[in-house]
Amino acid sequence: MNTIVRITSALAMTLVAALNNPAMAEPVKNIVLVHGFFADGSGWQGVAKILTRDGYHVAIVQEPETSFAEDVKVTTRAINAFDDKSILVGHSYGGMVITEAGVNPKVAGLVYVSAFAPEVGESLLNLVKKTPPVSASIKATADGYLYVDPAQFHADFAADLPAADAGFMAMSQVMPSVQTAGAPVTQAAWKTKPSWAVITTADRTVNPELQRFMAARAGSKVVEITGSHAAFIAHPEEVAKVIEQAAAAETR
Repeated sequence: MNTIVRITSALAMTLVAALNNPAMAEPVKNIVLVHGFFADGSGWQGVAKILTRDGYHVAIVQEPETSFAEDVKVTTRAINAFDDKSILVGHSYGGMVITEAGVNPKVAGLVYVSAFAPEVGESLLNLVKKTPPVSASIKATADGYLYVDPAQFHADFAADLPAADAGFMAMSQVMPSVQTAGAPVTQAAWKTKPSWAVITTADRTVNPELQRFMAARAGSKVVEITGSHAAFIAHPEEVAKVIEQAAAAETR
């Protein structure tokens, strides 16, 4: 009889532990990657290959950059396409997008890569005016769109990429609307979600000091790498490592 009682008690304790132990949850295995101004989703190729090799499911958002609201909408669509929770990653302006879209309950954490991490009410233009970049190569078209002067693209945007690769990026750059750059965020996911920040110390497009300020304000776990604004392309191993650390730290 005592043996039966002990077995029954052990089973009950195991069941209670299983119901109350969140550590038994599985780590996040879905990653949503969001590009920034002047680039497109193909820039994430190196990072995506590493993540896929390591067993993650990856979605790459192609924002139209015609309006902030539309960019948040297409990012939300990618988040919701996964059954389980995701880590949401944004490069540059993509940080604006993930800050707004990241309040989605299916987002477990945020990773900012050379990115803007705004407070509620801030826009990309607000932040750039407060802490300007070294670069002065961003121009506006007559009909209200932005682009990087192709002659300065290599030096100011992608200094650690081969000149030929930077030249092709300059030719194929996505032109965001000025309206998109001026749109403020209405909610800040980093206030309620854990975040990580990859600071690029040789960045001429988003001032490294601005990156550090925003990361500190958000309470992000910070990793600094020596790289240009295109370090997410030039140094995919270092960027993927931070994303995987974020995924391992969170559960679904």
